[in-house]
Amino acid sequence: MMIKGVILDVDGTVVRGDEALPGAREGLDWIREAGLRRLFVSNNPTKEPAAYERRFARAGFEVAVDEVLTAATVTTRYLAERHGDDRHYVVGEEGLRSILREAGLDVTADPAEATVLVASIDRAFDYDELCVAMRVLREESVPFVGTDPDMVIPAAEGDVPGSGAVIHAIAGVVGRDPDAVLGKPSAFARDLVQSRIGLDPGECLVVGDRLDTDIAMGADAGMKTGLVRTGVTDEATLAGSAVEPDYVLDSLSDLPGIDEFA
Repeated sequence: MMIKGVILDVDGTVVRGDEALPGAREGLDWIREAGLRRLFVSNNPTKEPAAYERRFARAGFEVAVDEVLTAATVTTRYLAERHGDDRHYVVGEEGLRSILREAGLDVTADPAEATVLVASIDRAFDYDELCVAMRVLREESVPFVGTDPDMVIPAAEGDVPGSGAVIHAIAGVVGRDPDAVLGKPSAFARDLVQSRIGLDPGECLVVGDRLDTDIAMGADAGMKTGLVRTGVTDEATLAGSAVEPDYVLDSLSDLPGIDEFA
């Protein structure tokens, strides 16, 4: 089966900060000229697709809102379907709270009212917030939901801790794993991605810079996978990983060399 659509990670694959990565323009131009479907999927839980449309524009790319899926999108959909009547306490940033509120979900600032705890990246995360999370999760019946598993994320100033760092800190002190960690490579995200791109798994190529999220999601879905060297994965990590991509690319400009495109 030939590839008819490309699912692209964003940070470390297409851009770093608001700057296009080497080879990204050539790769995206080729995808467009080849008439392939495309979908950009980010594990950023603080931004909605419209913010990515603007970010891509700053990097010189024209991307429509409906071509973008983020961990915030995935988390919102999951909470609306599974916990739509709950009160959500968010250990995270205001961007995520705003997205959840705009979707009609009840977000509370009072830990005593919370019936779900949502954990995510939080650049102001501290000891006091960790104590609050412990209090919310004292009752084991309270669901513990993480937005995405990324321990480290690429930023303009270099790699920084991501949502996974906050989620692991909370899990460590409460003594239990989250009930769900969304974003890539979760099954919930995978199903949403496949529904959005509208192709059979064998007709899709997932391209990203992370083995444990991008490549793992594609492999689990039965999609072809391509790892780009422009992000966080170095040669030692690739050599020691149990997750193996079908292709290893120096950048997105290597996409035309893959022989499985329709």
